[in-house]
Amino acid sequence: MSGESLEHVLVVGAGLAGARSCEQLRRQGYEGRITLLGAETHPPYDRPPLSKDLLTGARADSALPVDFAALGVELRLGVTATGLRPADRVVLTSDGDIPYDGLVIATGSRPRELPGTGSQWTLRTLEDAHRLRKRLEPGVRVAIAGAGWIGAEVATAALASGCEVVCLSAGTAPFAGLFGADVAARMLPWWDGVDLRLGCLAESVTRNGVRLSDGSVLTADVVVTGIGDDPETGWLENSGLDLDRGVLVDEWLRAAPGIVAVGDVAAWWSRRWARRLHVRHWDHAASAPAVAVAALLKPGLCEVEPYDPVPYFWSDQFGHKLQYAGLHDAGDPATAEEGESGWWKIGWADSEGRPTAALVVDCPRELLKSRLAIGHGRRSLSRL
Repeated sequence: MSGESLEHVLVVGAGLAGARSCEQLRRQGYEGRITLLGAETHPPYDRPPLSKDLLTGARADSALPVDFAALGVELRLGVTATGLRPADRVVLTSDGDIPYDGLVIATGSRPRELPGTGSQWTLRTLEDAHRLRKRLEPGVRVAIAGAGWIGAEVATAALASGCEVVCLSAGTAPFAGLFGADVAARMLPWWDGVDLRLGCLAESVTRNGVRLSDGSVLTADVVVTGIGDDPETGWLENSGLDLDRGVLVDEWLRAAPGIVAVGDVAAWWSRRWARRLHVRHWDHAASAPAVAVAALLKPGLCEVEPYDPVPYFWSDQFGHKLQYAGLHDAGDPATAEEGESGWWKIGWADSEGRPTAALVVDCPRELLKSRLAIGHGRRSLSRL
């Protein structure tokens, strides 16, 4: 089905990727019906502020500046997708079946939770951020399971609110598994003020805290779980689409005829990295819809370059800005560079000396330079 014959495009998932898909449809000349389906009752909003400005109280909202009325987009909020029948071009929902001609899957991911009957907090929605913010008061004992990106940012906000913070990390140091022991050691002093318990695994949530792998219970007033997330693909299990840690899509983000997937839920093939990538960060959700929409409207793809970016993400924690670009393997040699103002950078390269990734702390201009170098050094095979 060509773009001219798509009378109705349905976008399932009202996050950043879904909103950008609606914008791209109009920007690329689509004049038919667009419906945006969202499980939450809020219009699309930005998620990075949830664990930053919203959690500290610096701002109360993070709505995306998109005028859906001007775009002619029908918003159907508070409606959950429950199934998909590609042969019939129908999405099953909590509010009845919705037929479509073209489908954009942008349902994102859901946070993992610990087992147990006790109360635990995750940080994925606007309601999560507002409710947790109310609990972060001076003297409150906060236990955080997981010392990754969410764990570090929640710990930052909790400390700023005067909470007593305990963070449980199964590893030898936060981010050691991702960046290596030497890099993790540079970041370890940032956790001063946090009761950081390394090599400590949270097994379940109890009525008054967290049960640890040694059988002991860590008492806490608030338990926050930050142990990763999984793509929201449960509604697609009987659809016939290929699923494996996300919706499997090709270089143009196509899952099947008339169906594309973007954002956290997509697992695409990268020619640049010669592997399938699962990137669950803001930059991917923001940039992927341009290619996915073009693939939906122009199935022949004679004019569309494949989606093959240099992955990028950032985190604000303990007064520092971390920015990472690229994709490095554990065996890639690393070099360090430091600036007089206190910034530092770790760069990785492959066996041929081509840059593969860079981690930059407190110097955005250095990250930009590194990202350009990585993109040039690891050009997509489609452009060689």
